[in-house]
Amino acid sequence: MRGLPKPQHPLISLVDFRDITYTFDDNPINWILDFYSISLKKNFDGKVKYGQQEYDFDEGIMYFISPNQVFSVEIDKSKISSLSGWLLLIHPDFLWNTSLAKTIKGYEYFNYTVNEALFLSDKEEIILNTIAENIQNEYNSNIDKFSQKIIISQVETLLNYADRFYQRQFITRKKANHQILNHLEELLIDYFNNKNLVNVGLPTVKFIAETLNLSPNYLNGVLKSLTGQSTQQHIHDKLIEKAKEKLSTTHLTVSEIAFELGFEYSQSFSKLFKAKTKQSPLAFRKSFNYAV
Repeated sequence: MRGLPKPQHPLISLVDFRDITYTFDDNPINWILDFYSISLKKNFDGKVKYGQQEYDFDEGIMYFISPNQVFSVEIDKSKISSLSGWLLLIHPDFLWNTSLAKTIKGYEYFNYTVNEALFLSDKEEIILNTIAENIQNEYNSNIDKFSQKIIISQVETLLNYADRFYQRQFITRKKANHQILNHLEELLIDYFNNKNLVNVGLPTVKFIAETLNLSPNYLNGVLKSLTGQSTQQHIHDKLIEKAKEKLSTTHLTVSEIAFELGFEYSQSFSKLFKAKTKQSPLAFRKSFNYAV
């Protein structure tokens, strides 16, 4: 469908975007790939629909898609000639019986959404381009018993560099990330002030991430880089803060407070409270009243 020649290797391939033939249709195709996709695109003027949302691209970005995720691409026809970059495709079978078969699931950016793509500096781009060329050169050479190990080591190096560059991105994009933290704080305050909390229950990481228009993994990465805490820990901290307020300013029982905070069982609330504060809810209430 893309007008490409047969790949040199059946399980791994590096494609130059300039070699792709694009066919345009008023009804774009949704793609579900059965392999890992690592893309570095430059001068891309278009939209990618990933999951159920559409995102615009700036030039010079990298993104990662794991097998069985749905996406589609819309490209400005008048600017297709300027598109450049590469696309590395790796079938899971290529990873079989290697360390990367397990560790690749630990690279969280394969589950980021497209608006959380990796923005590269010129120096970073050169590093990744060199690794990609090494991978291509190796599988284009005569395949022997060392080929897979050498390619796997290059892929691992590429992924580790991407991990490093994402951590750099978390740090350098401080303004945007602090806005995420502020929005999270506002969201949790509103959520725990909701008088209907009894019916809606405790907030989940998935709900928080979707409300902030982020993937759970990316939100987790941002929060850990800024605060050292996960999304779940932030939820628990705000929950305990609200619980302390109720314990110190009302005469509600522990069970009533647990119920108002969305817990089905008061024992679960007491266990979490003690784990976070080293005190039971009743002990906190007594110590607070004594201090007053």
